[in-house]
Amino acid sequence: MIPVIALVGRPNVGKSTLFNQLTRSRDALVADYPGLTRDRKYGDGRLGEHEFIVIDTGGISGDEIGIDEKMARQSLLAIEEADSVLFLVDGRHGLNAADEMIADHLRRSNKPVYIVVNKTDGINEDVALADFYSIGLGDLHPIAAAHGKGVLKLINTVMEPYADDVAAAKDEIDLQAKGIRIGVVGRPNVGKSTLVNRMLGEDRVVVYDMPGTTRDSIYIPYTRHEKEYTLIDTAGVRRRKHIKEAVEKFSIVKTLKAIQDANVVIVVIDGHEDLVEQDLHMIGYVLDAGRGLVIAVNKWDGLDKDSKEHIKSEVERRLGFVPYAKVHYISALHGTGVGNLYDTIEETYESCYAKWSTNRLTRILEDAVSEHQPPLVKGRRIKLRYAHQGGSNPPRVIVHGNQVESLPGSYKRYLENKYRQVLHITGTPISFEFKSSENPFAPKKKK
Repeated sequence: MIPVIALVGRPNVGKSTLFNQLTRSRDALVADYPGLTRDRKYGDGRLGEHEFIVIDTGGISGDEIGIDEKMARQSLLAIEEADSVLFLVDGRHGLNAADEMIADHLRRSNKPVYIVVNKTDGINEDVALADFYSIGLGDLHPIAAAHGKGVLKLINTVMEPYADDVAAAKDEIDLQAKGIRIGVVGRPNVGKSTLVNRMLGEDRVVVYDMPGTTRDSIYIPYTRHEKEYTLIDTAGVRRRKHIKEAVEKFSIVKTLKAIQDANVVIVVIDGHEDLVEQDLHMIGYVLDAGRGLVIAVNKWDGLDKDSKEHIKSEVERRLGFVPYAKVHYISALHGTGVGNLYDTIEETYESCYAKWSTNRLTRILEDAVSEHQPPLVKGRRIKLRYAHQGGSNPPRVIVHGNQVESLPGSYKRYLENKYRQVLHITGTPISFEFKSSENPFAPKKKK
């Protein structure tokens, strides 16, 4: 089980700043005025040894009308989705009526709530906390989200109750899920369930449903051509009549959990529609998680020639940021092209978990440098000395040298393309880390 943490509070208390700290990204817009965040925003949180899903929400003030009322409703939905709630308040402005209104709602939600007093940097902490003891929702946690002060301590406290569940869930996945774990994600009605059924129906030997007790995803182990796979279906096995709420038909939380548990993710796109922002967000989630990516454009049989040309040009134009991901044009209903997905899945999985020697990675680095030298910085040439592998899924290459902090982004992209070409890496991003090496013979500074 990957815990889900929601950030709630009134406008301009620093929810988006904390979201960016927890996800190590700049996905949430941050500015010094209220109301910037409208919809719920989801991200993969990683801090210390902890992994979780974090939801950023718009501010709640209690007097919303029009679009602000819809925004507040989005925030209340996030509380329902979450396992724990971080209630952010402003340590510089003290307690106000909006804070008390939110606290009253959180009491009725029966969720674990942590009061996070933000913006405590540069002021007396005791004075900043004094106002908020009257809320009566447990201990207060002072932080400065903009600088990361107190954030790790906060997350350690929040994640402590889930430690056993997270470990048990990982063990359960390892025991139950066999072979390559394939996640199938996409918008509603793009044909995910049809594709799952079609993939299971080809030369299957053993198929059985295994509903997770602590997870929302359904694991379906099966065998094809004497190879073991596990499909992770985000739609579940419930019939349509059992789905009462529209939000339950497609929960981004379930999708993020499926992506985290998968080795390779198939993003299903509807061929009858142009690519929309939700499709691109889905691909972005896969890239953020570092998982292998395969793109399947479904309902291909029902399109005429002009429509097919249009979709192909749209895919080429809008998916230019993932040129390494293979695109399959399929019909899940009739089975056209579905069998070809397995070759790409195998190839992508091998790229995700490939192992390379330090000697080979260093030789590729030397060849790349000899073909195209790094630029000069203040009259000195950046030197890249050697490279070694630092991890898998996604493949991680650590490059050592001097002045690497000045290496431009264009040269980093050149190195990535060079490694991808030589090592035949497909379907997965490559993570590069550059480390400066100190000169042991340099004169030491006198204290």
